[in-house]
Amino acid sequence: MRWRSWLYLSLVVLSVLMVLNCAGSRSEKPAERPRELPVVSREFRAAWVATVANIDWPSQPGLPVEVQKQEALAILDTAQALNLNALIFQVRPQCDAFYPSPYEPWSFYLTGRQGQPPTPYYDPLNFWIQQAHDRGIELHVWFNPYRAHHPAGGEITDASIVQKRPDLVRSLENGYHWLDPAEPGTQEHSFKVVMDVARRYDIDGVHFDDYFYPYGDGSFPDDRAWQAYQRSGGKLGRDDWRREQVNRFIRQVYAAIKKEKPTVKFGLSPFGIYRPNHPASIQGFDPYAVLYADARLWLNEGWIDYWSPQLYWPTTQIPQSFPVLLGWWVQENKRQRHLWPGLFTSRVGDSLGVRENFSQIMIERGFVPDNPGHIHFSFKAFLRDSLGLNATLKSGPYQQPALVPASPWLDNEPPSPPTLAISRENDTLLVAWNHAAGHDVFRWLVYTNAGNGWKVQIFNRNDRQCRLSLRDLLGESDKTPGRISVAVSAIDRSGNESAPARKNATLVLP
Repeated sequence: MRWRSWLYLSLVVLSVLMVLNCAGSRSEKPAERPRELPVVSREFRAAWVATVANIDWPSQPGLPVEVQKQEALAILDTAQALNLNALIFQVRPQCDAFYPSPYEPWSFYLTGRQGQPPTPYYDPLNFWIQQAHDRGIELHVWFNPYRAHHPAGGEITDASIVQKRPDLVRSLENGYHWLDPAEPGTQEHSFKVVMDVARRYDIDGVHFDDYFYPYGDGSFPDDRAWQAYQRSGGKLGRDDWRREQVNRFIRQVYAAIKKEKPTVKFGLSPFGIYRPNHPASIQGFDPYAVLYADARLWLNEGWIDYWSPQLYWPTTQIPQSFPVLLGWWVQENKRQRHLWPGLFTSRVGDSLGVRENFSQIMIERGFVPDNPGHIHFSFKAFLRDSLGLNATLKSGPYQQPALVPASPWLDNEPPSPPTLAISRENDTLLVAWNHAAGHDVFRWLVYTNAGNGWKVQIFNRNDRQCRLSLRDLLGESDKTPGRISVAVSAIDRSGNESAPARKNATLVLP
């Protein structure tokens, strides 16, 4: 019987230890969000701002700095009015820079001459980041990793990589020049460019588009690198060898960003078709064989934080149908990364196109009900605003603002609650808040309830107070004391929401 007593005592001790351990774990977790507070919509609503060939900004090379800034603010204000919450800003269209770079020259598309800084001097990238963040908009920097010169890119100056590193650059037809992805110097140079921006700037994401090896017939003048690979004993076939160059670079960039700034997102927007016959009804261009882009591998391996295949076809175009392709990519998303497809919004040319754009947003919400999103190509569609596109989106899917979805694999630790104070000023309720680590807070949620259900408003990083009309809260003719509850929570740069700070007041209209 003695062994039974020992077993019983052991079980009791083990149970107590488990309870204490669980209790300790619970005490370390942040307070859960009260269930009665309304849930704010989460959706990535973004647009590409293309600088190559002055597609979106600036409208032409060499504009006065003040005009450049006015055009930028017009884009940012329009994005805010539409309830967009992210912009993908192209900072390196052709081995050049829209910021002061130690490695590459100022862009022709900015100043009208490659290598010439803006006058009076300013840092366009820093300007865009600050202005975007002040409006509650994430700013992702968009790089072309291999394009060395675009035929619309002005004169090739002595500052160009075409002149400085001819060992890395290959001349193509129609005035294009391309870095050879298989040259070690190419990967080293482009890697330094990306990581320099990631280290020095307060960005929210790094973004690559579909330009890896160039569009064409699949041939590329890389005999020198290929022969060196063969001499070293390489066993891969030439096509697989080319794909491996791109794979290695993407894997390296993703790992380095996570080491430098773990919460900066890395996004890719490959060609919308992986390969013809994937799925069976899909036909068309084969980027796997021509661009040497093994996009499915990158998604399956989780070398990205968000995935934005360019699904630039209408729903009824059977060989490249938007919902068919989207459904296939959803099935391939093994790591459950964010799936936010690209929409060809600039192609909208009639009322049917507006309706198609609206429908694709709703279809994506259906395929990705948790944390949906999309990116419009490109922003000029909203500046042009043909056929009432802006009003259609603002009165429909963008009627309410939305927060950028959180990325829990990067950061799932909520910030601490803010401090909160409420006071009355005549017929106004003043709500004021602050935070010990305010620099880490990107947005604020202010909840109010005057007995008729909770309402919520989103505020931006620099906001620290709001004034609410008591007549709106309590009703126009209500002379009886009313209980008003206020809660404020902080949203950090990763999209995590803090536990709310709460206050109650009993007030009556004068």
